[in-house]
Amino acid sequence: MTAIPHYTQFIDGQWVDTDRTFDIIDPANGELVATAARGSVENLDQAVAAAKAAHARGEWRTKTPDERADILSAIVADLSERMEELVALHVKENGVTIRQAMAFHVGYSISHLQYFADLARTYEFERSGPQLSYPTLASGIVRREPIGVVAGIVPWNFPLLLAVWKLGPALAAGNTIVLKPDEKTPLTLLELAKSAERAGLPKGVLNIVTGAGEEVGARLAAHPDVRKIAFTGSTAVGREISKLAAENIKKVTLELGGKGPNIVLADADIDSAVDGALFACFLYAGQACESGTRLLLPESLHDEFVDRLVQRAATIKVGDPSEFDTDIGPVISAEQHARILDYIEIGQKEGATLAFGGEPPTGTQFEQGHWVRPTIFTDVTPDMRIAREEIFGPVLSVLKYRTVDEAVAIANDSEYGLSAGVWSEDLEAALVVAARIESGTVWINDWHMVNALYPFGGYKQSGNGRELGPHALDEYTEEKFVHVDLSRSVDRKVYDLVLPAAQAAVNR
Repeated sequence: MTAIPHYTQFIDGQWVDTDRTFDIIDPANGELVATAARGSVENLDQAVAAAKAAHARGEWRTKTPDERADILSAIVADLSERMEELVALHVKENGVTIRQAMAFHVGYSISHLQYFADLARTYEFERSGPQLSYPTLASGIVRREPIGVVAGIVPWNFPLLLAVWKLGPALAAGNTIVLKPDEKTPLTLLELAKSAERAGLPKGVLNIVTGAGEEVGARLAAHPDVRKIAFTGSTAVGREISKLAAENIKKVTLELGGKGPNIVLADADIDSAVDGALFACFLYAGQACESGTRLLLPESLHDEFVDRLVQRAATIKVGDPSEFDTDIGPVISAEQHARILDYIEIGQKEGATLAFGGEPPTGTQFEQGHWVRPTIFTDVTPDMRIAREEIFGPVLSVLKYRTVDEAVAIANDSEYGLSAGVWSEDLEAALVVAARIESGTVWINDWHMVNALYPFGGYKQSGNGRELGPHALDEYTEEKFVHVDLSRSVDRKVYDLVLPAAQAAVNR
């Protein structure tokens, strides 16, 4: 028998075990992949204390940006050498297909961390401002300095990538960080800690506590020594994070839920738009916050488009995520599986037409694990729950519109504003529609193309702040203005606004 690996927490440069554990379960077959330490509030407090002490010592924040970048690049090199190992592990803990893990879940993680290493070298940590002549002669310096202890709370769907989006800019800016992965998927993030250890990251700079959200996550959000929190997850939990963080006025970055509207204009290339709509919704079995789950079709294209959509969906292979020809694997857990099936039932009760899917796949290989076939609803109206609520599964709602104005109104009639798409052969027309959509990202003739060079985040209840892009470090620094007097004489200052002239003369 193969021994089941056990993972411990990483606190203050040490691997810390606990009496209690989490079972990490393969969502494809229900088998035990590994066990992980179940961290406590006490472990969390130790991690924050270690991060605070490391920041006070200054081993990391006083390094030059180039020195920090060198260590981040060394972490990237170590991860790159172990990419096949990380992909295989991620498929097991997460249920993502091997193709998607290579391209996005692990591949993006490595390239995005390198982006932050490179950004550390070019980011403007200090700049001189214009010379001042009034009310006195002076110059100004603007500095961007590390905040201190940063906290990152990471969801189960893209654990390594979304951790990189937090620790990358945090460390590039000179902060220390405490990360809490979701208890279902901590393994690849703990493997990253091993890479950081080998790369020579000073102890206490990176800490990972593998505890439950309602215990450890809540304490992390409220902890008085944490000065910044970055959270990715549901809008409901994001609201609670905001309340807890408000106790000591933490800086907060939230990347929350979505209900992405995907608008197909009448002149769109149908073949491309059909494949794009399926890709938008069904990547990683629809378990991405920026998935395109609302497909808006003009009446003139609707019937033909739906026919092609269903035909193309029938070619998607659901199966073992470790096999290279599998297109969609399982959903993450029994809880998520039940939630998705509940929404499919709700859609039918609300009067939507089940055009494709809707039931689990059949066969002995699907008797264990958590499986949902790609599902397409038509005759969906904007008031239906399946058109308004985030399902977080492979369920696509198709809505019909008469005019572009109506399509934009439907797209914006949502509490969410994370992602959107427009399909058209007329770029200018697509750009006009994109400008009217209330969303942090709008893709034209594509979807899921998140790039480290550009900012990512949401409007409305899809979040606050932005991750990625050239200004990503702004979220992890405090801006300081330093005034430098150039007058060199008390006579040229404005002290007489308070001090009488005679008293000023006595002082001289």
